[in-house]
Amino acid sequence: METLLLSQKQVEQLVTMTDVVEVVEKTFKGMGEGTVVNPTKVGLDLGEVAPWPPYKGFMNAMPAYVGWQDSAGIKWAGGFLDNYKIGLPYISSLIMLIDPKNGQFRAVVDGALITNLRTGAQSAVALKYLHPEKRLRLGLFGAGAQGRTQTRAAAELFDIQSLKVYDIRREAAEAFAREMRPVVKGTLTVVDSPEQVADAEAIICVTQSKDKFVKESWLKPGMILFPMGSYQECEDACILKADKIVVDHIGQCLHRGALKELTEAGKISERSIYSTIGEIVAGKKPARSAASDRILCIPIGTGAMDITVATLAYQRALEKGLGGRFAFV
Repeated sequence: METLLLSQKQVEQLVTMTDVVEVVEKTFKGMGEGTVVNPTKVGLDLGEVAPWPPYKGFMNAMPAYVGWQDSAGIKWAGGFLDNYKIGLPYISSLIMLIDPKNGQFRAVVDGALITNLRTGAQSAVALKYLHPEKRLRLGLFGAGAQGRTQTRAAAELFDIQSLKVYDIRREAAEAFAREMRPVVKGTLTVVDSPEQVADAEAIICVTQSKDKFVKESWLKPGMILFPMGSYQECEDACILKADKIVVDHIGQCLHRGALKELTEAGKISERSIYSTIGEIVAGKKPARSAASDRILCIPIGTGAMDITVATLAYQRALEKGLGGRFAFV
């Protein structure tokens, strides 16, 4: 059996953001219904936090089975903070797909683009249920690749009335604004202070910050906060005073990212989680109890979303005759 090899450029030819939003929603529904198997990711610290080795990076192993596609695989991916100094992207990622009936490798697919696309789609799909109106005022922290895919995904499902973006590098925010203005139907503004971003109905944080820069006092009734970075981007009160905490994967979210410190301190636990996104998409739980609910939503990222997008790319590559082939055995 030959394995299909797909590059990032080929993936870009095979799937659109519209496609990704669609399959991510179906896979969230499968997670809620129990037809997706998604173990907690395993991390390898290569100096991101650990004192040794000194490479300022990490890698995660993220396996999953997606029932509605009958596809399984694993993503081996991570980020390296110093890569920009040598002209390399922050994210490094490959996805390997298998036939779940016999374990034979169907494809090896670049995962960097898929990671960025599905990360944007995750929050957009969550917003579809948490913010049922078509119009949206959005605030964004972080003007990098993730900020772009967050914006593109949100624009698939909403008429973005206004988007306010802040980045610690003003030039990055300005470049983002030039590129994303055609995507945003309303106004797109680069703001001078973090607090100005909070003039929004939903705030998305996609930064590498280790500072708790989002203040609880900024969060008005009805607002939705997505702290999606690797560290805790919001102060403790944002979490402890939220009316609802919604996550994509309880086991992962309690032990990394925004909830990690409070979990380790014993201040929150699984009982603190209102729902998974999958349970809401599957109709098992209502998204809100009241319009005034302040919601903390954390789609930290699961292998299932990578597998579902990679499987779509694989299926279309077969149809179009794209990709290389290699017989490993």
